[in-house]
Amino acid sequence: MSVVSQVILQADDELRYPSAGELENIKNFLQTGIQRMRIAATLAENEKKIVQEASKKLWQKRPDFIAPGGNAYGERQRALCLRDYGWYLRLITYGVLAGDKGPIEKIGLVGVREMYNSLGVPVPGMVESIRCLKNASLSLLSAEEAAEAAPYFDYIIQAMS
Repeated sequence: MSVVSQVILQADDELRYPSAGELENIKNFLQTGIQRMRIAATLAENEKKIVQEASKKLWQKRPDFIAPGGNAYGERQRALCLRDYGWYLRLITYGVLAGDKGPIEKIGLVGVREMYNSLGVPVPGMVESIRCLKNASLSLLSAEEAAEAAPYFDYIIQAMS
Protein backbone atom coordinates (compact mmCIF):
# COMPACT_ATOMS: atom_id res chain seq x y z
CA MET A 1 0.00 0.00 0.00
CA SER A 2 1.14 3.50 -0.68
CA VAL A 3 1.61 6.22 1.89
CA VAL A 4 -1.68 7.73 0.72
CA SER A 5 -3.60 4.49 1.30
CA GLN A 6 -2.02 3.99 4.70
CA VAL A 7 -2.87 7.51 5.87
CA ILE A 8 -6.46 7.26 4.68
CA LEU A 9 -7.05 3.84 6.23
CA GLN A 10 -5.46 4.79 9.54
CA ALA A 11 -7.42 8.06 9.79
CA ASP A 12 -10.63 6.25 8.88
CA ASP A 13 -9.99 3.53 11.47
CA GLU A 14 -9.61 6.26 14.07
CA LEU A 15 -12.59 8.28 12.72
CA ARG A 16 -10.53 11.42 12.17
CA TYR A 17 -9.09 13.61 9.46
CA PRO A 18 -5.45 13.09 8.46
CA SER A 19 -3.06 15.07 10.66
CA ALA A 20 -0.78 17.82 9.38
CA GLY A 21 2.18 15.44 9.65
CA GLU A 22 0.35 12.77 7.66
CA LEU A 23 -0.56 15.30 4.99
CA GLU A 24 3.10 16.34 4.83
CA ASN A 25 4.05 12.68 4.30
CA ILE A 26 1.56 12.48 1.43
CA LYS A 27 2.97 15.68 -0.06
CA ASN A 28 6.52 14.27 0.09
CA PHE A 29 5.32 10.98 -1.39
CA LEU A 30 3.67 12.74 -4.32
CA GLN A 31 6.70 14.98 -4.93
CA THR A 32 8.95 11.94 -5.30
CA GLY A 33 6.50 10.08 -7.54
CA ILE A 34 8.22 10.84 -10.83
CA GLN A 35 11.58 9.79 -9.43
CA ARG A 36 10.16 6.55 -8.02
CA MET A 37 8.50 5.76 -11.37
CA ARG A 38 11.78 6.48 -13.18
CA ILE A 39 13.67 4.12 -10.85
CA ALA A 40 11.10 1.36 -11.29
CA ALA A 41 11.13 1.79 -15.07
CA THR A 42 14.94 1.67 -15.22
CA LEU A 43 15.04 -1.51 -13.15
CA ALA A 44 12.26 -3.16 -15.16
CA GLU A 45 13.70 -2.20 -18.55
CA ASN A 46 17.14 -3.48 -17.56
CA GLU A 47 16.12 -6.64 -15.70
CA LYS A 48 18.00 -8.99 -18.00
CA LYS A 49 21.17 -6.88 -17.88
CA ILE A 50 20.96 -6.50 -14.09
CA VAL A 51 20.37 -10.22 -13.52
CA GLN A 52 23.24 -11.16 -15.83
CA GLU A 53 25.65 -8.75 -14.16
CA ALA A 54 24.61 -9.72 -10.64
CA SER A 55 24.88 -13.46 -11.32
CA LYS A 56 28.26 -13.01 -13.01
CA LYS A 57 29.55 -11.20 -9.91
CA LEU A 58 28.07 -13.80 -7.58
CA TRP A 59 29.62 -16.71 -9.51
CA GLN A 60 32.98 -14.89 -9.43
CA LYS A 61 32.75 -14.41 -5.67
CA ARG A 62 31.31 -17.85 -4.98
CA PRO A 63 32.38 -20.30 -7.70
CA ASP A 64 31.44 -23.11 -5.31
CA PHE A 65 27.76 -22.31 -6.00
CA ILE A 66 28.10 -23.38 -9.65
CA ALA A 67 30.63 -26.16 -9.08
CA PRO A 68 29.47 -29.77 -8.84
CA GLY A 69 27.48 -30.13 -5.63
CA GLY A 70 26.73 -26.40 -5.44
CA ASN A 71 23.20 -25.08 -5.17
CA ALA A 72 23.40 -23.49 -8.62
CA TYR A 73 25.16 -26.39 -10.33
CA GLY A 74 23.56 -27.38 -13.62
CA GLU A 75 21.29 -25.55 -16.02
CA ARG A 76 18.07 -26.15 -14.11
CA GLN A 77 19.42 -24.96 -10.76
CA ARG A 78 21.12 -21.96 -12.32
CA ALA A 79 17.89 -21.02 -14.11
CA LEU A 80 16.03 -21.16 -10.78
CA CYS A 81 18.60 -18.80 -9.24
CA LEU A 82 18.20 -16.36 -12.11
CA ARG A 83 14.43 -16.59 -11.79
CA ASP A 84 14.74 -15.64 -8.12
CA TYR A 85 16.94 -12.69 -9.04
CA GLY A 86 14.22 -11.37 -11.34
CA TRP A 87 11.60 -11.96 -8.68
CA TYR A 88 13.55 -9.99 -6.06
CA LEU A 89 14.20 -7.19 -8.52
CA ARG A 90 10.47 -6.98 -9.27
CA LEU A 91 9.77 -6.97 -5.54
CA ILE A 92 12.14 -4.01 -5.14
CA THR A 93 10.23 -2.08 -7.80
CA TYR A 94 6.98 -2.66 -5.89
CA GLY A 95 8.51 -1.14 -2.77
CA VAL A 96 9.99 1.79 -4.69
CA LEU A 97 6.66 2.53 -6.39
CA ALA A 98 4.75 2.33 -3.11
CA GLY A 99 7.39 4.39 -1.33
CA ASP A 100 7.16 1.79 1.41
CA LYS A 101 8.78 -1.49 2.39
CA GLY A 102 5.38 -3.03 3.16
CA PRO A 103 4.95 -4.78 -0.20
CA ILE A 104 8.40 -6.34 0.17
CA GLU A 105 7.49 -7.67 3.60
CA LYS A 106 4.03 -8.91 2.66
CA ILE A 107 4.84 -10.39 -0.73
CA GLY A 108 8.39 -11.55 -0.40
CA LEU A 109 9.84 -11.90 3.04
CA VAL A 110 7.31 -13.77 5.10
CA GLY A 111 8.86 -17.18 5.59
CA VAL A 112 11.75 -16.63 3.18
CA ARG A 113 14.43 -17.91 5.57
CA GLU A 114 12.41 -21.02 6.34
CA MET A 115 11.78 -21.64 2.66
CA TYR A 116 15.44 -21.40 1.67
CA ASN A 117 16.50 -23.50 4.66
CA SER A 118 13.98 -26.21 3.74
CA LEU A 119 15.28 -26.22 0.16
CA GLY A 120 18.88 -26.47 1.36
CA VAL A 121 19.76 -23.06 -0.10
CA PRO A 122 22.37 -21.31 2.06
CA VAL A 123 20.81 -18.09 3.34
CA PRO A 124 24.22 -16.31 3.51
CA GLY A 125 24.54 -17.05 -0.21
CA MET A 126 21.15 -15.45 -0.82
CA VAL A 127 22.26 -12.39 1.12
CA GLU A 128 25.37 -12.17 -1.05
CA SER A 129 23.25 -12.58 -4.17
CA ILE A 130 20.98 -9.67 -3.14
CA ARG A 131 24.09 -7.53 -2.55
CA CYS A 132 25.22 -8.34 -6.10
CA LEU A 133 21.74 -7.52 -7.39
CA LYS A 134 21.82 -4.23 -5.50
CA ASN A 135 25.20 -3.23 -6.93
CA ALA A 136 24.22 -4.12 -10.49
CA SER A 137 20.95 -2.20 -10.14
CA LEU A 138 22.31 0.91 -8.48
CA SER A 139 25.04 1.24 -11.09
CA LEU A 140 22.31 2.09 -13.63
CA LEU A 141 20.78 4.85 -11.50
CA SER A 142 21.83 8.41 -10.74
CA ALA A 143 23.27 9.03 -7.28
CA GLU A 144 19.96 10.49 -6.10
CA GLU A 145 17.96 7.58 -7.52
CA ALA A 146 20.40 5.06 -6.06
CA ALA A 147 20.00 6.68 -2.63
CA GLU A 148 16.23 6.28 -2.96
CA ALA A 149 16.39 2.64 -4.11
CA ALA A 150 19.19 1.31 -1.89
CA PRO A 151 17.14 1.01 1.33
CA TYR A 152 14.77 -1.45 -0.34
CA PHE A 153 17.65 -3.78 -1.20
CA ASP A 154 19.06 -3.27 2.30
CA TYR A 155 15.72 -4.19 3.79
CA ILE A 156 15.79 -7.58 2.07
CA ILE A 157 19.43 -8.11 3.02
CA GLN A 158 18.69 -7.29 6.66
CA ALA A 159 15.63 -9.54 6.72
CA MET A 160 17.66 -12.47 5.39
CA SER A 161 20.65 -11.88 7.65
